[in-house]
Amino acid sequence: MSDSTKLDAELVKISLIMLLGMIAPALDATVVNVAIKTIITKLGSNISTAQWITTAYIFVMGMAVPFSGWLVNRFSGKKLYLIALAVFGVASAGAALSWNIGSLIAFRIIQGAGAGIMLPVMQTVLVRYAGEKKLPSLMSIIGIPAAIVPVLGPTIGGLIVSYFPWQWIFIVNIPVCILAFILAVAKLPPTDAVNKEQPLDIAGLLLLSSAFCALIFGITKLRSDAVLNTAIMLLAAGIALLIFYCFHALKEKKEPPLNVRLFKNRNFSLSIAMVFLYGIIATGTLFILPLYFQKVYQTTAFAAGLLLAPQGIGMLCTRSVSAKCTEQYGVRPVLYAGTICTVIGTVPLALLHTASLVPLIVSLFIRGAGLGVLMVPAMVSVYEGMDDKAVAQGTTATRIFQQIGGAFGTAALAILLQHWLAGAKAGEITSAFDNVFWFSAALAAVLIIPAMLRQKKQLENKPEI
Repeated sequence: MSDSTKLDAELVKISLIMLLGMIAPALDATVVNVAIKTIITKLGSNISTAQWITTAYIFVMGMAVPFSGWLVNRFSGKKLYLIALAVFGVASAGAALSWNIGSLIAFRIIQGAGAGIMLPVMQTVLVRYAGEKKLPSLMSIIGIPAAIVPVLGPTIGGLIVSYFPWQWIFIVNIPVCILAFILAVAKLPPTDAVNKEQPLDIAGLLLLSSAFCALIFGITKLRSDAVLNTAIMLLAAGIALLIFYCFHALKEKKEPPLNVRLFKNRNFSLSIAMVFLYGIIATGTLFILPLYFQKVYQTTAFAAGLLLAPQGIGMLCTRSVSAKCTEQYGVRPVLYAGTICTVIGTVPLALLHTASLVPLIVSLFIRGAGLGVLMVPAMVSVYEGMDDKAVAQGTTATRIFQQIGGAFGTAALAILLQHWLAGAKAGEITSAFDNVFWFSAALAAVLIIPAMLRQKKQLENKPEI
């Protein structure tokens, strides 16, 4: 790795400090989901009301993502990060002190606003700090939570629900936020706005945010036959709003929350497609695996969460290698390697039916290694050639399409699993999961297509040895 691409100590320090603040909101969603049943009992609520604990959080978080792009261009990135972190921390304290289900939902809405601004601002600020040459190494650090949160979230949630009052799922956020805030104030360098005169495109913001939220909720509700009509209406509304937004963004003279003209760039469009597909194969299968362990191997929910650890470890082990290879050989060959590795790690899940879990653990490690290799070049390719003003647009696009991809992958695999389980004979549920894993492997293989269609960059033609 050359000096021009190696992360300096200052950038590593900045990245780790900002990532510390990201841990709390990243863990929050999975931890809270584990505790929903307990909260319903303790607060005397019901499932239809309590689902807003998660739904309201996701809704406000989704609304905040496009808004954060304008904020981070118009104001200091450091100040925005600190404000969002403080909002999330204070709302966590409020959630822990909630006296009924309504107050808890209100504090979750505030949490969602803080998280929805904090995560994109952090990514945008770090990408601007790093510059294009250091992006692969930076992305290998930024993606660390994606490897550990799916494992730690259910585990921490299970421990809290088993041994502590439910309020602790929010109390644990507070020391993390305080420490991250103190370190950020003391150690993060000041950041200037890149476009202080950028006006707010309110109409575009409302259209894009509403489209994003409608699509996410519509996809999520596809999993339930009882609300299928609602899901279809939400999806139709989301698509219609997205079309209106595209017409608006093309005609509007103000800088839109997401500049659709960016998609005229072939590599940018293909990169976003890869981010979308990555969201599908990473998040969707992660939803199925705990069910697989519980239904086929009869493990407890806690044990099923722990069995996800090999995949997270695999992701952590290959990230730095992926960064180095992306810097030396370019995006395309690393995407090929990651795709092949992910497929090789997924196929055995559909073939191995041994009493021992060891072969599955090895397969999950290989699958995680492939996902770790994939993530770095997929994210790096989004920002290729972007100036500081456009970086916020790239971050908005990646967060929107990765979240939609994750929601779509979860819903699609859940629907397919439900269909195949319904058709399975008694004692033959394993075949239903086999079909899901074959489908997941096929989706992973599809990543080869956008990788092949990418236009070669100079770096890809002349690898640096």
